[in-house]
Amino acid sequence: MTAESSTLIGHLILVRGGRMVAKLLEEDEGFQSMLTVAGEVQVSGQVGTYVTVRQEGIRVLALVNQVEGPAVRSCRSAAGSTVLLTPLGEISADNQFSRGVRHFPTPGAELHAVAPEEINSIFTKLQSQNFKVGYLPSHPSTEVFLDASATCCRHLAILGQSGAGKSWSVTSFIQRALQAMPKAHIILLDLHGEYCWRNAEGNLQAAFDPQLTRYFDARKLEIPYWLMTFAELVDLLIDRNDPGSSVQTAFLREAIFALKKKSAAELQLETVSIDSPVYFSLEEVYKSFKEANEMRIDFGKTKGPLFGQFDEFLIKLVSRLNDVRYDFLLNPKRRTNSESLTGLLRDFVGLGERKCQVTIIDLSPVPFDVRPTVSAQIGRLAFEFNYWNPQNREFPILLVCEEAHAYIPRESNTQFEGTRKSMERIAKEGRKYGVGLCVISQRPHELSETVLSQCGTYICLRISNPDDQAYIKKLVPEGESDLVDILTALGRGEAMVLGEGTPLPVRFQFFRPDPPPNSNDVDFHTYWKQGPDDLNIDGIVDRWRRQGKVMRKG
Repeated sequence: MTAESSTLIGHLILVRGGRMVAKLLEEDEGFQSMLTVAGEVQVSGQVGTYVTVRQEGIRVLALVNQVEGPAVRSCRSAAGSTVLLTPLGEISADNQFSRGVRHFPTPGAELHAVAPEEINSIFTKLQSQNFKVGYLPSHPSTEVFLDASATCCRHLAILGQSGAGKSWSVTSFIQRALQAMPKAHIILLDLHGEYCWRNAEGNLQAAFDPQLTRYFDARKLEIPYWLMTFAELVDLLIDRNDPGSSVQTAFLREAIFALKKKSAAELQLETVSIDSPVYFSLEEVYKSFKEANEMRIDFGKTKGPLFGQFDEFLIKLVSRLNDVRYDFLLNPKRRTNSESLTGLLRDFVGLGERKCQVTIIDLSPVPFDVRPTVSAQIGRLAFEFNYWNPQNREFPILLVCEEAHAYIPRESNTQFEGTRKSMERIAKEGRKYGVGLCVISQRPHELSETVLSQCGTYICLRISNPDDQAYIKKLVPEGESDLVDILTALGRGEAMVLGEGTPLPVRFQFFRPDPPPNSNDVDFHTYWKQGPDDLNIDGIVDRWRRQGKVMRKG
C-alpha cells in the first residue's frame, strides 16, 4: 500500500462554487474508520476535521461540515457516507498554503486524510511572529498562529455565551501576546474584577505577569467629568426622556463652553471647543443653572424666560454631587486642574511610574448606572491620546472591552447614545491612528452592529442562542457563514476563528492560561456539602456601606 493510498478516504462527486460534496469509500473498497497519519490518529470524515482533495497536481484543503450516512442500508460505519466540504485554499507542491481556490478539482478527485505537513502549511507564514494562541483538537501537535497586526489593528471580537470560557480565552490571548510582543500596550476594562483581584489576605493577584501589569481601581484613578465630551456629559446629567431635555441640553452647552473659554484663556490657548479637555467647575455649572432657574426681572415682578425649567435637572445634579459613590467622577481630589491630564494619560497607556504593558482598570466598584459612561470615556481617552500622538504608528494601543454590550448597545436613542457613538468612532477610525479594539460579549446581537461590522477578526466560542448565531452569520464573510453552525458543539475554551487575523477559518483550543483569571464558576455541590457554618456579616455590611470589596482593617 502506497502512502497515497493509505490516506485515501473517498472521492469527489459534486463541485459547486464554495461547496464540494464527496463520497467516502465503501467497506469493500478499503474504507478505514480510523487512520494513523504520521503518528496521529484521525477519524475518517469527522465533522470539524480537515481533508485534502487531490487531482493532477491540485491539492485543495477543505473542512468537513456535514456527514450523511447512506440511505440504502443501515449505518454500521461511515463507509459510503456523503460528506459536505467547505474549500479553504490550495497547497502548492512545496507545501505553501494560499487562501482561496483558483483551480477547482472535478468530480472523481481523491479525498485524503490530511497530513501534518499539509495542515502545518496553513501557519507557515505566521510562525515567525510566534503569536500562537492554541492548537487544533484534531491535530494536537499543530499550533494555531494569528497575524498580530491584522488581528489587533483591524479590531477583534471575542464572542461566546456565559460559561463558554471567554475570560480564560481573553487571559490566554493576552498572555500569549505579551510573550510574543514584549512591548505591547494593552488597556483592559475589567467590569467584574476577574483579571486583577485581592485574595482573602488582601494581597493583589493578577492574571498576568506582575512586572508587566498595573492595576487601577477606576475610582482611585479618577477620570473626572471635565474630560468628558459634551455628549457624554449629556448622557450623565440629563434624562433624554424629560420633556425639557432639549432646553437643558442647550443651556448646559452654553454654560460649559463659557467656563472652558475662561480656562483656555488662563492656559493661553487661542481656541477651544466644547469637547476640549480643559478644566471647568461643576459647581459653577450648578450655579448657572440655579440662577437661570430662579431669575426674575422687572424688580422681581416677572419670571425669567427659564424660570422653573431646571427643577428636575438641579435635583438630579445635587443628588449626584452628594452621593459619595460618584466622587471619583464628579468630585475629584487629584484631577482638579487641566495640567493633571498628563499624569492620567501616562497611567492609562503604561508610561507612568512604573511602566507596564497591561493596564487593568477595574470598573467593578463603579456604580452600575455610570459604568457605560466611564467605560466609553476610557476608550475615548485612549483614542484621543493616539489621535494627537505624532508617533501613533510606533505606539499602537489595544483597548480590550469586557461585557461590551453593556455600554455599546445596538439600539440607538438609548440613555447612553453619546457613549455608543464614542466607541463607534474608535471602531471606524481607530486603525488609522494605531488604536485597536477588542470587544468581548456574550450577547452579540445586543452589541452595536457598527462596532461588530468593523471587526476584521472573530473568535467565536460556544454560542447556542439562535438569534446570536444568526447575527454572527450576517457579519462574517459569506463563504464562511456556514461555519457558524458548528458553534453549538464547541467545548469550554474551544473556538472558531474567522477573518483577517487567520489564514483560514480554524477551529482550535485556546492554551490554558497560566495563571487563570478569577472567573471560576461557584462550586455549589462542594460548598453545599461542606461550606462555612457562619459568615462575617459585619464585614459584609462594612463593604456594602463603603461600596468596596476589601474590608477595613482594625
